[in-house]
Amino acid sequence: MSRSMVAIAARNLAMQGADVTLPQYRALVALAGHGPQRSAVLARELGVAPSTLTRMCDRLVRKSLIHRFHRNNDRRSIWLGLTPPGRDLVGVVMRARRAELDAIVRAAGLTASPRDLALLSAFVHASGELPDDEWWRRWSRSADPLADAQAMREGRLAANALA
Repeated sequence: MSRSMVAIAARNLAMQGADVTLPQYRALVALAGHGPQRSAVLARELGVAPSTLTRMCDRLVRKSLIHRFHRNNDRRSIWLGLTPPGRDLVGVVMRARRAELDAIVRAAGLTASPRDLALLSAFVHASGELPDDEWWRRWSRSADPLADAQAMREGRLAANALA
């Protein structure tokens, strides 16, 4: 199943003509779902060495998909955030992926009972992922510096972004 999901993501990424690898796309998705993060936190989340993340981010910065910055209260840590084109790429690929998954489910004649849906929801939660509606809410403001500044003032950024 996981190979199928990776293949669908790769196919939808390629259909957009995006010059982005799957590991780079994972970084974009993490930033879309969790908001700006310190580079060390993102490296840990992706399971890569900090030097690997630095090279990956160098490429994403050159492609104008992410930006690096410092927080006013911490000039030592490097933070990463999506640019509007980075957020838009993630949104387009996610929507295309969702449409392809819907088509596969329909073609296979699959249906889900309320119990099946509850099981899938529990699986998503246990895996540490966000429910679909929450992910899209975070995605919609992921490249908005004003929303990020407001979230910082209110202390609402993801706990792992502040770790």
